[in-house]
Amino acid sequence: MYIRKATRNYKGKLYTNHLLVESIHTSKGPRQKVICSLGDLSPRPREAWLKLAHKMEAALGGQTELFEVDQEVGSLLERARKQNHRPRRRDGTTPHTKNLDWVTVETERVEIEDPREAGPVHVGYTFWRRLGFDEILAKVGFNQKTRTLSCAMVLNRLVCPRSEHAMPEWIRRTALDDILSVEFKTLTGTALYRNLDRLHPERERIESALCERERTLFNLDQTIYLYDLTSTYFEGQALANPKAKHGYSRDKRPDCKQVVVGLVVNRDGFPQAHEVFEGNRGRIELR
Repeated sequence: MYIRKATRNYKGKLYTNHLLVESIHTSKGPRQKVICSLGDLSPRPREAWLKLAHKMEAALGGQTELFEVDQEVGSLLERARKQNHRPRRRDGTTPHTKNLDWVTVETERVEIEDPREAGPVHVGYTFWRRLGFDEILAKVGFNQKTRTLSCAMVLNRLVCPRSEHAMPEWIRRTALDDILSVEFKTLTGTALYRNLDRLHPERERIESALCERERTLFNLDQTIYLYDLTSTYFEGQALANPKAKHGYSRDKRPDCKQVVVGLVVNRDGFPQAHEVFEGNRGRIELR
C-alpha cells in the first residue's frame, strides 16, 4: 500500500485529500484500488507517509501493535476500517474474499524442521569479503573448493569454535550452504584436516597479505608489536608430529606431549604472524 495525494478545486478553493491506495493485479493488468480516505496529511512530514502506510497496511491485515498506537494513527485506522467495510452476500462471503481459498492453521501443531542459524555466519561472511580473503587465497593458488572450505572453517572459529571432527555437524546447522552455494551434506572432518595441510605451507604469504589488507582497511598502527607464547597438548603419543614433545605445560598436563605457539599482534590486537615450535622449546627468538 501507499499514500496518494489528491486535490480538488471547489468554488475557487483548493482542497487536499490523501488516499490509502493498494496496487492489485487483475486480468486486465495492475490496477490501483482506494482503500480509504485519510484526509489532509500535510501537517505530517512527507517522509512519515510511507511509515504510516505500512502501519495501516499491517493493522488492516490483522497485525496488532506491540506498543500503544498513537491517537492520530488510531483515528485513521478506525476511519479506514469503517470505509473499508463491505456488506456480506447471501453465501456469507464479502466481495473481497469471494475468490480466496482460506486455510486454517493450528499453531500448536506447527513444527519446525531443519532450522538453521543464519545471522552470525552472514555477518562473518560479510567481513570475509571485506577483507578480500577469497582473493588472497586465489592469488596463493588455491582452487574454489579449498577457498570455500577455508571460509567455512574461519567462520566456525569466529562464531562457535569446534574441532575439525565436530565442525561438519556445526556447518550443517547453519545457512552456510545457502550463503556459499555449496552442498555440505557429505562433508567430513577428513576433508577439513586435509584442507589445513594445504593452508599450512602457505601461511606466511596468507598472513602477510591479510596484514596488509587489515592495515589499509582499519588504518592500524604498525609501530608497536606484542609477542606472546601459549601451548597446546595432545591426547596420545602424537608419533606423526615431530614437534610434539614434553615440556613446560601451561595447561597443567606435563604427562602429555605438546607444541608451543608464538603469536605476534599489533597494539590494536590484530594478529600479524604466528609460528609453531617444539613442545620442549624453552627459549624463543624472534626472526
